[in-house]
Amino acid sequence: MAVIIGTSGWQYRDWRGAFYPPKLAQRLWLEHYVQHFATVESNNAFYRLPEHETFGKWRERTPPDFGWAVKASRFLTHIKRLREPEEPVARLMGRVAGLEHKLDTILLQLPPTLKADPELLRECLAQFPTGTRVAVEPRHESWWTDEVRALLERYGAALCWADRDEQPVAPLWRTTDWGYLRLHHGFEGWGYRPQTLQLWADRIVAAYGDEDVLVYFNNDPGCNAVIDAVVFAQAVRRAGGNPTRVPTADQATGLAWAPA
Repeated sequence: MAVIIGTSGWQYRDWRGAFYPPKLAQRLWLEHYVQHFATVESNNAFYRLPEHETFGKWRERTPPDFGWAVKASRFLTHIKRLREPEEPVARLMGRVAGLEHKLDTILLQLPPTLKADPELLRECLAQFPTGTRVAVEPRHESWWTDEVRALLERYGAALCWADRDEQPVAPLWRTTDWGYLRLHHGFEGWGYRPQTLQLWADRIVAAYGDEDVLVYFNNDPGCNAVIDAVVFAQAVRRAGGNPTRVPTADQATGLAWAPA
C-alpha cells in the first residue's frame, strides 16, 4: 500500500524559517514543497475557488508523481448546503480540470450544523463525473447510519476519517478501495503525540492493506503539520506501510537552514 502524506495547504507565513528556508521567496514555496511531499490538499479552494488557469499553472509547476486533493468551495457545502448542486459542482470540476491527471480527490467537508440528509448527499455525489474520487467529511453525528454508509459505498466515495483532540470524530468505515484521513489538531496545542500518530498508522494499514490512503495534516500553526508528517511517516513504516516522501526532521524544524 501507499500512504500518501501531505499537508492542508502550503502557503503559511509561519513556516518561513522552519520548513521554508528564511530567504526563499514565497513565490517559490510550491517548488520547495513538492521536493519534500508527493501531495497537497488545496484548502484555499474552499474560501475562494481558483481559476482554471491557476490550477493549470500549479500542474505545470509540480513533478509528474505529484497529486492534488481539492477542498470543494464553501458555496456548495456551506452556503447552498448541498442544495441545487448541479452548477456548483460543474463550476468546481471545470476549474480543477486545469490539474488534468494530477487531480486526485475532491473533498466535501460538510458544515457541523448540517444534519443527515442522504438524499441531498446522493444528488450531490451524482453530479460528479464518473471516475472522480470524492471524500466526504460529515461533521454532525446524525450522519453515522447504515443508510449513509451504503450510499457512500454505492457511489464509491470515501468516508473521510478525521481526528480532533487526538480522537476519531467519525466511524472508521471503509466505504471504498481507497482511504482519506485528516488530522486537525492534537489534544494539547496543535501538535500530536507520537503514540497517537502510531495508532492512526496502525489503523490505516490494518484497514486498507494494499490500497492507497491519502493523509493530510491540517494543524498548520507553528509548522506542526510538517513536523507531524515526518513522525507519521516513521509510524507508517513501523506499521508495515509504505509512506510517500516527507522532509527530514531537520528540514521540518528549520535546523537544516541554521548557520553552521
